Amino acid sequence: MPAGETQCECNAGADVQAFQLQDLEPSSFPSPSTPLRRDEEMATLFFRDGIRKIDFVLAYEDSDFRRNEYRDMFQKNLRKAGLELEIEDKSLSQDGKTYFLKIHAPYSILRKHAEVLNIKRPIKHRYAEETTSGEEIKPEKENFFVRFFPSSFRDLFSYDRALIPDDIDKSDQNFRVNSVNGIARSCHFEEKRHSRFWTLGSRSSCRDVIKYTDAQRSRIVWEILIRTPHHGDGRASTGVLYLVSNGTYTAAYPLHDGPYGKGAYTKEEGEPNLRRLLYSEWARFGCWYKRQPLGLIRRYFGEKTALYFAWLGFYTTMLIPAAFLGLFTMIYGISTMRSNIPSKEICDPDGPGSFPMCPQCDKRCDYWTLKDGCLFSQIVHLFDNAATVGFAVFMSLWATMFMEFWKRKQATLAWEWNLADLDYGMEQIRPEYESTVKNYRLNPVTMAIEPFLPFWSKVYRIAAANSAVLFVLSLLLATVFGLIVYRIILVTVLTASDHHIWKTYAKITTSITASLVNLVVIVIMDKVYRELTAKLTNLEQPRTQREYEDSFTFKMFLFEFINMYSSLIYIAFFKGRFFGHPGQAFTLFGFRQDQCELGGCLFEVCVQLAIIMVGKQILNNISELSWAEIMNWWKRWWRTRDGPKDRVATTRWEIDYNLLECDRMALFDEYLEMVIQFGFVTLFVAAFPLAPLFALLNNIVEIRLDAYKYVTQLRRPLSARVPNIGAWQAILKGLSVFAVISNAFMIAYTSDFIPRLVYIFVTSKNRTLDGYIDNSLSLFNTSDFSDEVRPEEPMLGNLTVTFCRYQDYRNPPNHTDPYQLNMKYWHIFAARLSFVVVFEHLVFFITSILAYMIPDIPKSVQQKIMRKRHLAREALYKTEAEEARTVLETTEESLTGEGDSTILPC
Repeated sequence: MPAGETQCECNAGADVQAFQLQDLEPSSFPSPSTPLRRDEEMATLFFRDGIRKIDFVLAYEDSDFRRNEYRDMFQKNLRKAGLELEIEDKSLSQDGKTYFLKIHAPYSILRKHAEVLNIKRPIKHRYAEETTSGEEIKPEKENFFVRFFPSSFRDLFSYDRALIPDDIDKSDQNFRVNSVNGIARSCHFEEKRHSRFWTLGSRSSCRDVIKYTDAQRSRIVWEILIRTPHHGDGRASTGVLYLVSNGTYTAAYPLHDGPYGKGAYTKEEGEPNLRRLLYSEWARFGCWYKRQPLGLIRRYFGEKTALYFAWLGFYTTMLIPAAFLGLFTMIYGISTMRSNIPSKEICDPDGPGSFPMCPQCDKRCDYWTLKDGCLFSQIVHLFDNAATVGFAVFMSLWATMFMEFWKRKQATLAWEWNLADLDYGMEQIRPEYESTVKNYRLNPVTMAIEPFLPFWSKVYRIAAANSAVLFVLSLLLATVFGLIVYRIILVTVLTASDHHIWKTYAKITTSITASLVNLVVIVIMDKVYRELTAKLTNLEQPRTQREYEDSFTFKMFLFEFINMYSSLIYIAFFKGRFFGHPGQAFTLFGFRQDQCELGGCLFEVCVQLAIIMVGKQILNNISELSWAEIMNWWKRWWRTRDGPKDRVATTRWEIDYNLLECDRMALFDEYLEMVIQFGFVTLFVAAFPLAPLFALLNNIVEIRLDAYKYVTQLRRPLSARVPNIGAWQAILKGLSVFAVISNAFMIAYTSDFIPRLVYIFVTSKNRTLDGYIDNSLSLFNTSDFSDEVRPEEPMLGNLTVTFCRYQDYRNPPNHTDPYQLNMKYWHIFAARLSFVVVFEHLVFFITSILAYMIPDIPKSVQQKIMRKRHLAREALYKTEAEEARTVLETTEESLTGEGDSTILPC
């Protein structure tokens, strides 16, 4: 390598200092049993010359002849591709078995592949001059919530701007010194015009050096690795992906840029690396209240990871107003509990509370008085009150506003991060596809021999996979049916119990225990579904990684939707709908179908939702924190189990090798967890107004847990550029639409809101709920019980029960058509149906208006995009003119012989 190029790279390459360790031999590094000083550990980010930065590491062990042959050919081809390699012998490793291949991309290779990958670089000011004709674009105003609070208050929630300045957080604005009014002066890098792009360094030899972040460097190297063949038979190959999958290499990963340290950063530590800054200002739990440094996250991990944390932070922020309104709904229920007329009537021992109620099961269950349900009716009022309806409407609108504002935020980030016109280019074939498919053909685009799956073979595979999906869904429904049977049997057993406590709290006990059992089933089935989904997706043989992720996402979300929400849907919309009446109840396996309590099934939905949602979040957080730490400890122990116990990893490449792998599907689990939570918050919020509050508290912890995991416990993920959150956006949109329908039916059919409303405006003489309980109960003559279901104990206290009450709207025993649904039922049914139609149309109309009024792309960003396109055209015209002038001047000099003038590069 030329000295000038090496020195330039030293100036412009790494964000850490290059330690001069010239001419060190492998044995010059401390032994694995000797801890490294900080400067020595930082030195292991470079080759032995202390100048060339390590951009990627491949690890491997001694293996069979075929793998050795593949590896030798692959490394030979890597050198031909221009990469520089350096091998660390296994004797220096912690386990004495692992070789480490260090890879460095010279500056010329970075520049060449930056053009191939369409990486955007900042251009010099004189090639994109700003006009002064009065068309300046005003910078976008800060939003209302930011402008409402004084800067001193906002600074309390900000990261340390002395360590992480705003220019890092705004897409490398320190490189865009020619930016005017927030317009990014960058474009796709072109090798032949490299002198037009912004340069760093004060030395003359470094004027044309363009800085690449570590994420960009590793991305460029990765693109070379996955496209470099490992054999010479002319077939298309997947390079390192296939070699890792077949064990030729045990790992392929970029390096973290140093230790993350402990606690907050102090000046005594010296110049911090980016990983240290991320831990100090983001990943520590002490930073739970601080904003996320998205620019630094993007710079270190890449756009795909940064976009996930941007979405998670935005979602968490949007939960704040929803959480406060949900808390207000609960407080309103508490404050009006004593004045709630239906609860007062149920609890009145001298009024409706003395009504004898029909037994809740056949034969062994006794009669009971209405006042026994006093506590239950008061608890139900906490969630089923007038404020709940308004809150459900708000949450339906909130879901739409969340999606619309996120689109704007996403468009702004896409602009700032140069993702707006992202070109994916040619997608790489998955190594699993190549190793399984045996047919090959010529790709007319790449002119390479590639594996392909015949059409009918693909059809058979997809049909088989979808058939398996349907079969699994039927098994899922079977588990739900099993839980229903469990509820019916348990409530029957507890109600027929001789113990007063069990009999009194049979419904509540059944709801809590059934919810806990359901939670255990969900956790177990999660693991089963994940393995099954992977096998079914592999059966389909998707050709590219994107196709694989889309298919995997669809199947996994479908399984999770049924797994998480099916029991809630049953309780909310189906439980007790087929009961009949005490003398002729619907039975299942000889047990009478479970009924809802007075006031509907909203309380049971609340209990089920609270236990599953909160319990699942707690379990996820515990496993997320402990699993990575346990696995990393296990890996360190396993690698040293046969050797000296005092051997520790001392080099950066081996320290990172001992960390948990961050695979290509790592963000899938994070998105899935949050999307399922989004469903809990929106679909069933009418039953549990505190759901947004618990989601908010969980997400505050979730952000720091994920940050801690990515910074400290995982290998550095591969940088990836994506323009949006992908398929999850469509799933969120679908959930927000389904939430309107769900909340409409829950208010109309699950809660007691509509029957009370009909009573006030149709039946009541004083437009109050006085007498509502008596009106909502039907009468049953106990002599109409058949011998198979007649209660064994006909007495209630000292009185023989001749008539009992049950909750329904049916004709009395002396009617010409006894026990059939009466006109009150049909009035309420029509009102419920009308409410659903009006609610859905009203909310959908308002959400459509909101979606129309809130453009997906902010006006300021649209102006910047248009302005940027105009500047690009101007720059293109100027480039062509200068190139023509240069050619003309060169021609004239060659003709006249005046070749001593200096031509500036263009």
